[in-house]
Amino acid sequence: MISALFFEAAAVDATPMMIVFFGCLIFTLLLLFYIFAPVRVESGQEKSRLAFLYERKEVIYENLRDLSFEYKAGKLGDADFESLRNAMEEEAAVALAEIDQLEKAAGGARLASLPDRSGGNGVRA
Repeated sequence: MISALFFEAAAVDATPMMIVFFGCLIFTLLLLFYIFAPVRVESGQEKSRLAFLYERKEVIYENLRDLSFEYKAGKLGDADFESLRNAMEEEAAVALAEIDQLEKAAGGARLASLPDRSGGNGVRA
């Protein structure tokens, strides 16, 4: 009889503990899912080569300004400043040449797509 009362009391008291246990288990599983679930990455518009080059040009110019500031602040020696500046200027020249080439190609394609309004004299209006 005492054992029956013990088991009956244990069964009544175990219910809140089981609820807490399963609540913690569900919380842990949801937390692990939140931490390790794959993240959806929204891809923006893909940049054209021309847009990339414009951004690259701005970065190079910013780096040149920073380099000049550090040289004037005395953080760089003359030889280091000259070599870094020459390398950045060459990189800027390559980027500007490619920008010019792409703009001319885009301009030529745009002009070719325009209707001919020469009026017979070969000159576009």
